[in-house]
Amino acid sequence: MAGKRKIMVIDDEEDMLENCRRLLMPLGYEVVTFLNGEQALAVLRHEKPDVILTDLKMPRLDGMAILRAAKDYDPDIMVIFFTAYATIESAVEAIKNGAYDYIPKPFTASQLHLVIERALQQRNLMEENRELRRQLQEHHSFNQLIGKSNAMQHVIRLAIKAARTDASVLIGGESGTGKELLAKAIHASSRRAGKPFIPVDCSSLPPTLLESELFGYEKGSFTGATRTKPGIFELAHTGTLFLDEIGNLDINLQAKLLRVLQEGEVRRIGGTHLIQVDFRLIAATNVDLNKAMQEKTFREDLFYRLNVISLTLPPLRERLEDIPLLTVHFLGKFNIMYDKQVKGISSQTLQLLQNYHWPGNVRELQNVLERAVALTENDFIMPEDLPEQFRSLVRGTGDDEQATMGGSSFAAAKKKWIANFERQYLLRLLEQHGGNISEAARTARMDRKTLYRLLAKHNLKPEK
Repeated sequence: MAGKRKIMVIDDEEDMLENCRRLLMPLGYEVVTFLNGEQALAVLRHEKPDVILTDLKMPRLDGMAILRAAKDYDPDIMVIFFTAYATIESAVEAIKNGAYDYIPKPFTASQLHLVIERALQQRNLMEENRELRRQLQEHHSFNQLIGKSNAMQHVIRLAIKAARTDASVLIGGESGTGKELLAKAIHASSRRAGKPFIPVDCSSLPPTLLESELFGYEKGSFTGATRTKPGIFELAHTGTLFLDEIGNLDINLQAKLLRVLQEGEVRRIGGTHLIQVDFRLIAATNVDLNKAMQEKTFREDLFYRLNVISLTLPPLRERLEDIPLLTVHFLGKFNIMYDKQVKGISSQTLQLLQNYHWPGNVRELQNVLERAVALTENDFIMPEDLPEQFRSLVRGTGDDEQATMGGSSFAAAKKKWIANFERQYLLRLLEQHGGNISEAARTARMDRKTLYRLLAKHNLKPEK
């Protein structure tokens, strides 16, 4: 974010205020201090702090009153309590009421730096998420499509334009990328919003059963047809029909679907009269339809009928920069579902998530985070809260390392092992000292220039 981050410190001890100024200002923060809560709240709207550090127990106006007033002003503001050992129980209770964290007195410089850095990371993510939603507020139905990456923003912009038309849309992308979610967003932003949205999985039923579901049937048309049943084409009338996994549709049904799209009418199985239908078609596939046409398993004429507007959702491994935003979204959802107060994920956990190849895409990320929130007893999702395939990455026994050890020369394998060790060491060092280079260099027993050189080598930024 542009500009300095502002930290407001409130404590009735002048020494504590001076100590915080001395520790925080060299890190580039703007620090404003107040000896009581009344003074701080009087200028809250003018100062607009990103983080409030406040003592929990103070005369006249205590930390809980400051928390309530701060949250009324800005629900996203990060409030952190100073607390003595005797009031830790009260601090934990305050966290349940919306505080971000607490720091016990006395504290070290690294403890203060780390809690501030984590709070600002969380606020950054919340602001990015809010800005993304603000940009899409005209098209509120696209709010569930989380992503600031160029690839995702390109898809969203095209989808918004597609929603203004009644043209057929073909959505491509691997399983788990959110094709049905995108189809629902297009429908909800179209002129057919409020009308039926009917999803059909073309791979879930055998051809004969799928045909009877699509077209419907008349009573007595076949054994077991004890009543007349309208088909899905009829149910989607005036609305949107979403055909998922269209590439798996039987070749004979493809011809019948093409006729429905061309003529705008259907005949139920066993029926004698035509029924007019008007629906918008959105189809999705995770297979290469061009290859299917070459293999004669998909009709060219149907493809061109479907492919008026083409959208392709990128796999998660190609938009790793969206993982922090997706994480914030899913943590909020699962905190409510499991009545938890998980504040975020550790930097090492985020690194593991961004190093993973995500064969199951966003759906797999959602499942991983649901599991983590349900099982964790920590305030932050830690590496040990992740499934086994992530813990193996921490131990250095993942597929990449095994491939390196098994298929490289000794010198190449040694070089890669050393590089991996350096990166993991630096990540833990930075997290331990909250990104403070001077303290990290002292712990590592190297000069600052050497440390900066290693950080640049591994593309690591202390502020992140």
